[in-house]
Amino acid sequence: MSSPGPNDHPPALPPRRRLAREDRYRQLLEVAWRLIREEGTEALTLGRLAERSGVTKPVVYDHFGTRSGLLAALYQEFDARQTALMDAALDASEPTLAGRAAVIASSYVDCVLLQGREIPGVIAALAGAPELAKLKRDYEAIFMGKCRAALAPFAGSGTIAPAGLWALLGSAEALSSAAAAGDITAAQAQDELFETIVAMVARSARGGSPSGAGGM
Repeated sequence: MSSPGPNDHPPALPPRRRLAREDRYRQLLEVAWRLIREEGTEALTLGRLAERSGVTKPVVYDHFGTRSGLLAALYQEFDARQTALMDAALDASEPTLAGRAAVIASSYVDCVLLQGREIPGVIAALAGAPELAKLKRDYEAIFMGKCRAALAPFAGSGTIAPAGLWALLGSAEALSSAAAAGDITAAQAQDELFETIVAMVARSARGGSPSGAGGM
């Protein structure tokens, strides 16, 4: 085999394939979740995300703008996953109070546990900024609206009191967080949330609290 001559050049390396914008966005979110899981929410900055993702800071800023924008994107992804899981389960559930309550309880807890301990940190961070707190509240209203529609047929008045829906949401968040932290099991969280939902609807069927006759 002849030695390379002075004018010979090594073969050029193929250029690194650039990810499409949507693929890069998905990659950044995946790395962000992993970063939170390994180092905590406090460690999540746009600069740290760029470093962990192997991209320059302008790439991350172009996708999210600010740390608040990144947190909002993470919460929106979590909510979309939770909504899809709950909608599919409700469509396949038995049209009974027990069937609907079981779906709401299991889908909420399962989705939080699927995201692990990361989502409580993201939710806590959301509360620290007014614009993010509003985003969370908007999504909470959508979740409670779905619960109201699923459970209202089993309430005597055909509606669920707002206070009951807020109690459902608070219980769902607290029990799921406890399960994610390992303080209780997933089954315990789901069972307790199921009982909370059934009891709340039963109160509505009996007329509920004096101020609880209206819809959300």
